Amino acid sequence: MSGRGEEAAAPRGAGRSAATSRRRAALFTLFVVNGVVMASWVTRTPAIRDEIGASTAGMGAVIFGLSVGAMIGVLSSGTGVARLGGRRVSAIGVAASCVAPLVLGAGAATGSAPVVFAGLLVFGGGTGLMEIAVNVEGAALEKVLGRPVLPALHGCYSAGTVAGAGLGILLTSLGFPVTWHLWGVALLCVPCAGWAIRQIPAGTGRVEAAARARGRGRESRGPSVWRERRTVLLGLIVLGMALTEGSANDWLPLIMVDGYELNAATGSLVYTLFAASMAAGRFLGEPVLARLGRTVVVRISAALATAGILVVALAPNAVFAACAVVLWGLGASLGFPVTLSAAGDGTDGASAARVGAVATTGYLAFLAGPPSLGLLGEHVGLRPAMLSVAVVALLAGTLAAATAPPRAAREEDGARLPAQDAGRGPAGLAPGVLAPGEPLEREPVSRKRTEP
Repeated sequence: MSGRGEEAAAPRGAGRSAATSRRRAALFTLFVVNGVVMASWVTRTPAIRDEIGASTAGMGAVIFGLSVGAMIGVLSSGTGVARLGGRRVSAIGVAASCVAPLVLGAGAATGSAPVVFAGLLVFGGGTGLMEIAVNVEGAALEKVLGRPVLPALHGCYSAGTVAGAGLGILLTSLGFPVTWHLWGVALLCVPCAGWAIRQIPAGTGRVEAAARARGRGRESRGPSVWRERRTVLLGLIVLGMALTEGSANDWLPLIMVDGYELNAATGSLVYTLFAASMAAGRFLGEPVLARLGRTVVVRISAALATAGILVVALAPNAVFAACAVVLWGLGASLGFPVTLSAAGDGTDGASAARVGAVATTGYLAFLAGPPSLGLLGEHVGLRPAMLSVAVVALLAGTLAAATAPPRAAREEDGARLPAQDAGRGPAGLAPGVLAPGEPLEREPVSRKRTEP
């Protein structure tokens, strides 16, 4: 997954170097920036909807710009990472994410739905580019550090949404103009993003393009990983969990405003509760994963999300719905990053391609979700429309067994570890994944631990 001379190829001890710490902090910062921008848009959705005079279905069409941009970005990101490396693709993506609030603010100022659509298109494109590139960087960093990183990285995104939502609620309650709010967010994010990009080593993911050029990397081509049954199943899980998360990002404030007759500030506060629950679930994900394993975690996540969405859709009042949002957020928190981590299993050189393929399927939910839910909500109401999301989340949970490691890796790991540890990799790594530089000489040590 890593380029020549990168830390990802260094011995395990390098995972604790100052450069690696900066690299980790940089990835966290990129996720925070994206979360802040997303929440700034979400919390001002009711105000922007009023500024452009859109109906529920019309707002679904506007939000569709985010989905289209995201799909374009995701479909371009895999090729971009292979040719340019993760850092350069991340730089392009975060630049677009910082420009997007400027365009959204202009659309709100002029009352122009097409301009808002364009702003969401730019933001979606930037997010899509970053989604593959930064997750590939995160998966590479997991192998450097010898422990899970992706749940905490996605937790930083959720932390960013909490911060952005808090600011949005405050400014909404003060009647602060939405345009100046969005423009200020853009100016704040630019220096943070610039620092972060400089801390990421060049070339992650680029080695696969060189291997293909030499005719030795056939297995790392994108289309080949789609022929793997496990990759397809992981993609379906991500599809369901992405819709579970994305439907809250797109519609939760409007559900509370239109469905429960709350004011815009209170509706944004409920979304902040969702974002905080997501952040809590992701930051607590590492010990939970170490104890329960991926399969159980994904099943529990899907069940919690399903329960939360059902209550939000059917609750008799806003208090019950707001409490259920906590379940929704906790349930949606781990499914996406855990499944991407599972896609990064293996050392056959195709890990980046699998991560990209699985993340791409998740963006199908972002593509189809907003307009579909908008049209459905126009006819039956937004609250009943969420029942369809609950069904998809429940179905994703039934496929959770696919997150277990591939059989060959699992058998190798089971032979190397004692029975009670089989299924959990060393140092908290995903099952079946050896830490970088870990010697096979550990095998006799494991044997001693299992012998009477």
